[in-house]
Amino acid sequence: MKNLAPLRVETERLVLRQFTLADHEQYARICADPDVMRYVGMGTPNTPEVTWRVMAGMLGHWQMLGYGLYALTLKDGTVIGHFGFIDVMGWPSFELAYVLGRDYWGHGYAREAGVAALKVAREDLKKSRIISLIRPPNAPSIKLAKSLGATLEGTVDLMGSPAELYVYPR
Repeated sequence: MKNLAPLRVETERLVLRQFTLADHEQYARICADPDVMRYVGMGTPNTPEVTWRVMAGMLGHWQMLGYGLYALTLKDGTVIGHFGFIDVMGWPSFELAYVLGRDYWGHGYAREAGVAALKVAREDLKKSRIISLIRPPNAPSIKLAKSLGATLEGTVDLMGSPAELYVYPR
């Protein structure tokens, strides 16, 4: 599949790029943190083996659709999370999704990455409907979505528990 989204996106402080095997150790530490993972997926931390499979799934998304979740790094190469797109069979809609390591909360990195990712979604991927699915207690993610212009449309079932569906303006 031809890549529909750029393989690398740079902002003032960040790089969004595809995951590599060399990222596993740093990303696995982030995904093992219960505070980071409490609102992601089933709400439990990942083992290194599960994180490896998650990374492989992210790369498969890119192979099948030409876009997906990026590794989110600082300019020095430090992996601080992921940011990008989920558009899998059975999903409510094209989603802007993100995870950020706890040490990187509160520095404006998520907003900076969000602005860049939304630009890719609109300009490169030509997506007219972009959502984020956020667990109701996740106040920082709700604040981020709202700061990027999203509004609450309703609630959906996500993997057996409720998630609020936020929609970004066109």
